[in-house]
Amino acid sequence: MGCDLCGKEGPVLAALIEGSRLNVCSGCGKHGKILARPTFSQKKTSAPAKIETAETIVSDSAERIRKAREKSGTTQAEFALKINEKESVIQKLENGSLTPSIPLARKLEKLLRITLVEIEKEEAAEKPSTKAGPLTIGDLIKIKK
Repeated sequence: MGCDLCGKEGPVLAALIEGSRLNVCSGCGKHGKILARPTFSQKKTSAPAKIETAETIVSDSAERIRKAREKSGTTQAEFALKINEKESVIQKLENGSLTPSIPLARKLEKLLRITLVEIEKEEAAEKPSTKAGPLTIGDLIKIKK
C-alpha cells in the first residue's frame, strides 16, 4: 500500500488532511491530523502472466492449397463451386497473390484436409515498474512548507 500524497511504499496511517481522510506515510501525516492506523492488509499480489494466442496463416499456403486441390482431382472452377467462392479467388490463392482470411482458411482446411492456420502463443510481458510510481494527490497539489 502506498501513501496517497507522495506515493511512498510502506506502512500508512489514516489522517485527516484539509478535510479529506487519506492513507499517508508518517512523513506526510504531519500535514494533517492522524486518526488511526488502517486495519486492512498491505500485501501486494502479482497477477499471473497472461498468455495471448494469435492465429496466423502458414507462409506456404498457396502451394499447399494447389497441391491438395490437384491431389483431389478437381479443376479450379469445380473447386470454386464446392467452397462457394469465385474461380478468380482460387486462382489468386494458388498463385500467392492473395492470402486467405482465417474463416476462408478454415473452410479450405476442412475440405482439403490440410493445415493452413497456425496458433501462436505469446506470453504477455509485464510492464516494468517506473520509479515515479502511480499518480498521487501530492503530484497534483503543491504542499506549502
